[in-house]
Amino acid sequence: MILDSQTIDKLIRAGRIAKEVRELAIKYAKPGMKLLDLAEYVEKKIIELGGAPAFPVNISINEVAAHYTPVIDDELIIPEGSVVKIDIGVHIDGYIADTAATVSFNPAYDGLLEATQVALEKALEAVKPGIPVNRIGKIICETIESMGYKPIRNLSGHNIDHYMIHGGKSIPNYYDILTRWKLGDGVYAIEPFATTGIGLVREGSIITIYSLIKHKKTRMTLQEKRLFDKIWNERRTLPFTERWYAGLFKSKEGLRNTLASMLRKKIIYGYPVLIERSNGIVAQFEHTFIINGSDIIITTR
Repeated sequence: MILDSQTIDKLIRAGRIAKEVRELAIKYAKPGMKLLDLAEYVEKKIIELGGAPAFPVNISINEVAAHYTPVIDDELIIPEGSVVKIDIGVHIDGYIADTAATVSFNPAYDGLLEATQVALEKALEAVKPGIPVNRIGKIICETIESMGYKPIRNLSGHNIDHYMIHGGKSIPNYYDILTRWKLGDGVYAIEPFATTGIGLVREGSIITIYSLIKHKKTRMTLQEKRLFDKIWNERRTLPFTERWYAGLFKSKEGLRNTLASMLRKKIIYGYPVLIERSNGIVAQFEHTFIINGSDIIITTR
């Protein structure tokens, strides 16, 4: 990604929107609320403020760490006493800001949230051009462990590219001796996950978020081609969810059958819900930042 003034302006604008929507979402979320209502509120606010969702808002409860977004007619609610991660992405012309925060409705987990948030702040304080990313992971891990919790080792921060949330490089949440690359000019997200569990996630059986696989040359039905073209024109390979394309089909079953067929044909990729392996409670906080020469801009703070 070329960091010219126009690109940086769009990245900063996306970050401002993401910050505002994150703060609104934290205040809006309440026990007993439908996840669907929260998701629609968040995504509508992003659009009202001049951005577009970079991915469907992730609303992950308790031991679920990531990748759950409400489906059509979703009846799930925020439980009493739960810990809720809200992960928000905003893009302007494919230039992305990625941010997350956790809300706890149980004081027993206030320490977990604090450990995650402090780890993020300490990691951001260490950010500078040329720092090896495993040093950032070491700071995150030591901070979380010093406060009595565990980082989730198989989740990580990442670089961000144009129309790509995960640009191919990872920023670990622990000291990974094999991850030695260094921060340079670019866009990055740091996102510590801390848990009361063993510190690893597994893939669940549910998929609610998808993305197109670029330039996939496979024979498609007319319905598949119509859906593919609509998504590609709007999002390229940015993630999407069934909720956004319900209007193209006569029924949700027709849409789901089409998505299932496209998954089988590997026209789309599915992101399984990620669950802490020992069912430990999970917290997450995240910011996006730009490095441009000696300048460091945290776009979502």
